[in-house]
Formats: sequence, C-alpha cells, structure tokens
Amino acid sequence: MDSVSRKRRILITLFVTAVLIVVLINSATWLSKIVFPIYHKDLIFRYSREYDVDPYLIAAIIKSESKFYHKATSRKDARGLMQISPITGVWAAEMLGIENYNPERLYEPEINIMIGCWYVHMLEKEFGGNLENMVAAYNGGSGNVTRWLTDKRYSSDGKSLDHIPFGETRNYVEKVIYNYRVYSYLYK
Repeated sequence: MDSVSRKRRILITLFVTAVLIVVLINSATWLSKIVFPIYHKDLIFRYSREYDVDPYLIAAIIKSESKFYHKATSRKDARGLMQISPITGVWAAEMLGIENYNPERLYEPEINIMIGCWYVHMLEKEFGGNLENMVAAYNGGSGNVTRWLTDKRYSSDGKSLDHIPFGETRNYVEKVIYNYRVYSYLYK
C-alpha cells in the first residue's frame, strides 16, 4: 500500500470515529432526556418564575416525589406531582388565595406545581438558599431541620447540616440533588 492510500485510510478512519463520537454524545443526551423528562414544563417554568425558584430544582423534586405521575398519593396522604400534604395545601391555598380549594385539587398539575413552587420559595427564604437544608425540610419538615441546625451532633456551624438523622430524608436529599444536577446539565 502506498503512503497516499494509507493517509487516506487514516483520515477516513479518524473522520468516521469523530462522527461516531458525535452521534454517541447526542444519543446519550437524547436517551438521558427520556430517563429525565420534564413533563408540565410550561407550568414548571411559569410558577418557578413567579416564585423565583429554579425550574430544574422543581423538576428534580417532581421526579423524586412522583416520577411525574399527577395522581400519586403517598402512604402519608401527600398528593400529586410534588407530593403536597393536605395540611400544606390548605395553608398554601389560604396564603395564595386559591378559590374553591379542597385537597383533591392537589392532583391538578397546575395547583400542585403552583403550591410546590411557592413552598420551595418559602423554604429558600427560611434557610437562606441553602439547597441541602431546603430539600431536607421539603421532605423531613422545616421544624426538624431547624432543630438539627441547633444540635452539634448534626451541624457544626448552625448553618448547614453535617449529618441528617432521618435515613429517608438523607436519601431523599441525595436523590433530589443528584436529579437537580442532571436536569441542570441536560436542559440548561
């Protein structure tokens, strides 16, 4: 084989390899978006803007809570996409002036996402934007997180958690933060 033919083969091989890499990268993103979808995107973005919260955090919470199934109900009776408890729903409906509210409305994607975004905004204000504290409070309750922050066993500085004593909440925080990173990477 002469040197021109050999160079041509090398160039063709490099070109085909480069094309395959591009296809694989694009396929990985496409496949990742199937595993990490954003359903109800218009509602998520609308209420995220209204309540000044990150829409990708909202998507991560929804994926972790209900996997985007709007009729989801937990064993503790939390409801809908963002798994809002009936008591939180009543409080939010009063604060937001939602007319004709009843707990069944938590299964409506718009009501659920509106209340969920408002609630995440409230937690963000309460915990100074500390993501881990906010997510822990969303799952384990803001009263518990506030107590943990004042307990040296769980927080060395009173501002962030070194240890979350509830296993379910600890796992939840890890899952939501992982999902949040993935959503931010895939969709920003």
